[in-house]
Amino acid sequence: MNLKKYRPLIEVVFLSILVYSIHKLVFFLNENHPKLQGFHFPIEVVYGFFFISSLLIIFILIKVYEKSIDNVGFTFLLLTCLKIGISYVVLLPILNSGNPNLRTEKIDFFIIFALFLTIETIVTVRMLNNKQ
Repeated sequence: MNLKKYRPLIEVVFLSILVYSIHKLVFFLNENHPKLQGFHFPIEVVYGFFFISSLLIIFILIKVYEKSIDNVGFTFLLLTCLKIGISYVVLLPILNSGNPNLRTEKIDFFIIFALFLTIETIVTVRMLNNKQ
């Protein structure tokens, strides 16, 4: 296995662990705050969903990069649109719940989504800027 080829996956793992740790620390420091309790999905489930989807997207982009570097950008856009659709379906139970902390949970979900989208974008840009 060529580690250099799969370096973007390692970067996603490292950045995901870093972001999760910081987010969990914020929750830990504010554990008695009523707006951070009673979420429909625990923070670990949301991070797990976005972590797995990011790994899958980056893995597919690596495979596309090997075959045709010209299609990496289009593939990234397609997979990101697909991820947005799936994320909306995952978000529906949160939107339909009667949780009093609905606004906080939606913001938390969006922040996690935006963080992973940023990580994927940075890794993809670095992959495209990499000279062969």
